[in-house]
Amino acid sequence: MTSATVLLKDELDIVIPTIRNLDFLEMWRPFFQPYHLIIVQDGDPSKTIKVPDGFDYELYNRNDINKILGPKASCISFKDSACRCFGYMVSKKKYIFTIDDDCFVASDPSGEKINALAQHIQNLLCPSTPYFFNTLYEPYREGADFVRGYPFSLREGVPTAVSHGLWLNIPDYDAPTQLVKPLERNTRYVDAIMTIPKGTLFPMCGMNLAFDRDLIGPAMYFGLMGDGQPIGRYDDMWAGWCCKVICDHLGLGIKTGLPYIYHSKASNPFVNLRKEYKGIFWQEDIIPFFQNVVLSKDATTVQKCYVELAKKVKDNLSKLDPYFDKLAEAMVTWIEAWDELNPSAKSKANGKA
Repeated sequence: MTSATVLLKDELDIVIPTIRNLDFLEMWRPFFQPYHLIIVQDGDPSKTIKVPDGFDYELYNRNDINKILGPKASCISFKDSACRCFGYMVSKKKYIFTIDDDCFVASDPSGEKINALAQHIQNLLCPSTPYFFNTLYEPYREGADFVRGYPFSLREGVPTAVSHGLWLNIPDYDAPTQLVKPLERNTRYVDAIMTIPKGTLFPMCGMNLAFDRDLIGPAMYFGLMGDGQPIGRYDDMWAGWCCKVICDHLGLGIKTGLPYIYHSKASNPFVNLRKEYKGIFWQEDIIPFFQNVVLSKDATTVQKCYVELAKKVKDNLSKLDPYFDKLAEAMVTWIEAWDELNPSAKSKANGKA
């Protein structure tokens, strides 16, 4: 285990959404056992979720969420992996790593097991370079540096708020792509990390993700998805679009690339299509909205940015569907609930004001 991993042992929580016993943790035991786990149980709260012995964890089901948040529990999705963001809210640590229960330890091309958590920590502890692209990708890695022509004034970089990891085996495809490529598997290991440039959006996947909760936590809301909602499988991408706009505004960075995990289970493309089909239409309007949204100079904290963004969602996207009115209200409720559970962070300025 790397020294960085040991250093953050008491500063990082691992958040796992699940509906089943967590046998997958056995494979991760060498890497996860020193850390505290926050397990968010979706589905039937009367079902008992079994966790392997030896892990330090707390487990929350729907009854717990309702008890802790009261009426504000309406902002937490049900019967959808978006329920995981409740774990972000109740954590008291600086960093969060979240992983799905069908993700296993991957091997690099040499056959060595990948400590995904250690790589995420390295990403988060290194600066990002969103303002000028380095053609050698991550300039802070051993054996790399800034290339000729890279401005010296930008080489210090900015704080990294999000580390977005990738997946071997089952790719993270939408339903139409799954349907036309049912046997496709990702076997390509690309040994690269890069900062996503300022002004560029990306489709964030929540199954192998880490972030600095102090810097961007209040924006890591996975929206209203699943039970009772007209859309699913856009939860992590919604959070990613919101986070990217806010990171760009506050002078923070997002990295993507290493580490890889092994994604073992392909979801049903017909079920996915039913969840996604409205989103496939809506994203053609949602993405231009995020590409053009401008936050005010008064938005100096993540919370202020997020509430301002919620108003813009209501004003600009509700014409697509009444769902966006509901989503905008849930975004505000989420921030209210976050501030209630995290009062010390309420007025904290994040990034560059």
